[in-house]
Amino acid sequence: MIHITLPDGSQREFPGPVTVADVAASIGSGLAKAALAGKIGDKVVDTSYQITADSPLSIITAKDVDGLEVIRHSTAHLLAYAVKELFPDAQVTIGPVIENGFFYDFSYKRSFTPEDLVAIEKRMVELAAKDEPVVRRVLPRDEAVAYFKGLGEHYKAEIIASIPSNEDVSLYREGNFEDLCRGPHVPSTGKLKFFKLMKVAGAYWRGDHRNEMLQRVYGTAWATKDELQQYLTMLEEAEKRDHRKLGRELDLFHIDDHAPGVVFWHPKGWSVWQEVEQYMRRVYRDNGYLEVKGPQLLDKTLWEKTGHWDKYRDNMFTTESEKRDYALKPMNCPGHILIFKQGIKSYRDLPLRYGEFGQCHRNEPTGGLHGIMRVRGFTQDDGHIFCTEDHILPECTAYTALLQKVYKDFGFNNIIYKVATRPEARIGSDESWDKAEHALMESLRASGCEFEIAPGDGAFYGPKIEYTLKDAIGRQWQCGTIQVDFSMPERLDAEYVGEDGARHRPVMLHRAIVGSLERFIGILIEQHAGALPVWLAPVQVAVLNITDAQGDYCREIAAKLQKTLPHQDLRVALDLRNEKITYKIREHSLQKLPYILVAGDKEKAAGAVAVRGRGNRDLGVMSVEAFAELIAQDIASKV
Repeated sequence: MIHITLPDGSQREFPGPVTVADVAASIGSGLAKAALAGKIGDKVVDTSYQITADSPLSIITAKDVDGLEVIRHSTAHLLAYAVKELFPDAQVTIGPVIENGFFYDFSYKRSFTPEDLVAIEKRMVELAAKDEPVVRRVLPRDEAVAYFKGLGEHYKAEIIASIPSNEDVSLYREGNFEDLCRGPHVPSTGKLKFFKLMKVAGAYWRGDHRNEMLQRVYGTAWATKDELQQYLTMLEEAEKRDHRKLGRELDLFHIDDHAPGVVFWHPKGWSVWQEVEQYMRRVYRDNGYLEVKGPQLLDKTLWEKTGHWDKYRDNMFTTESEKRDYALKPMNCPGHILIFKQGIKSYRDLPLRYGEFGQCHRNEPTGGLHGIMRVRGFTQDDGHIFCTEDHILPECTAYTALLQKVYKDFGFNNIIYKVATRPEARIGSDESWDKAEHALMESLRASGCEFEIAPGDGAFYGPKIEYTLKDAIGRQWQCGTIQVDFSMPERLDAEYVGEDGARHRPVMLHRAIVGSLERFIGILIEQHAGALPVWLAPVQVAVLNITDAQGDYCREIAAKLQKTLPHQDLRVALDLRNEKITYKIREHSLQKLPYILVAGDKEKAAGAVAVRGRGNRDLGVMSVEAFAELIAQDIASKV
């Protein structure tokens, strides 16, 4: 007899080997129809998988995370099936699941067109409607290589040939199409209903630029029609918010081929940058950080000591001078240790907090660059806290509270917290790891934060907290982090004199709140769809005249605002052009200005202004003093 234990603890008994589908059918016809796969322990298997011993089992449906993964995996195969039906000469390569969907790479004699994608998606719908069974079989490796060579699928044959010769490989067939895959897959194509092809892009075979350029077709797949529509709606909204598009329209920055991966900031964009940087500088000052500045170039030997040379050499920009090798710094931490080591440090000096707006460079691949979100030259709001082990908990607790306030001021109230714990390959004692992990978790509990555990995702030198923002349209951005490091102070011989008079190694806490300023400003632009809060807006108010007769009065208004709010450094645009007032209002509205002030003869005679708020809000006529009070409140409250 075989006993199957279900998630609720109940058991099913069968006289002999039984498939996942059989177990689902024994529970009920509804579950049998909904079953996409099964889960035995941590292993997800096909519904045709035969269970031969007592086992725990969960039936996976479209409502489960694993079920959505199976749907997307199977839809990638459906895409390849449709391509082979329409373009028999195309060769299939790989087709993995990715976030929110899947892709499949093809080798074909010409580029796929938008019309081709429409035809492929239509054929996918037709094939899914046939509800063909998806059947698994296993072949010896060499037999599988010969099989795919016989089909003319040389990429598949190459993939299989890289598998050890003593291993078998699994193939899945649906209708006339058979593909190499570990699985699992849905039991039949009829389970695939809610999908859409998104775009086609280039991708090198095996990610190597020396190989053939393939065509990568991207798609998305969901469990329900509503989820698919919500995702497509989110993409439409994301396109409107694209920071690259808004950066051009609002004249904030540009990227130039003369300096790929580095940002050219325009006056308006640099104004936003300065507001972010000066805000963070005040955060440093008010929370006990000492601002420092390290050099851009550091000797290769330093990077060898820290371990970065071995791990990140390919991502570092290097140069040579007088027979010495240097690297542009990809991070700031080694420089901060060298600063810490100047002079003797006492336990009374700890915790010692350094902060730096450190410019870093990383040699990111061209294909990975994305506007100002992913660049080669960037500036971090980098901080390092040198402390004792007893300081870890209070420092992390204070840091989380500080990070929450900063994110709230920038308009983010939804934060996801994750603690990444010790990996198998690590350094340091279990006692140190226990203390560090406990301190990180307790700091989040003390801050009232629910958090997830990411087992094994910590760095080799210590655990960390990752802080992820959820934006206005539900996207997630991992920005902040705090990491506990026992390794680098040891490698670079940092020490302090303890209360006992002996020398000790400090613990180093690596922390960043916004991370890359470039990336964070890109996130801010998309979060607010370019309509930045008053305190961040590059131009906060525009003063417009209706005719030349109000020119001098408008100049007086601008001067009066800047004099009334000198500590705010109010950013005022004066528009005295000889254009229709409706034209000028529209132009400044498209620039997403928080406020537009209009002055005609009536306003001039009354010593007042007509105020328009962003979003075409008519706020009526008010005195300049009343408006100054209004905008001052907005700036102070960070609305």
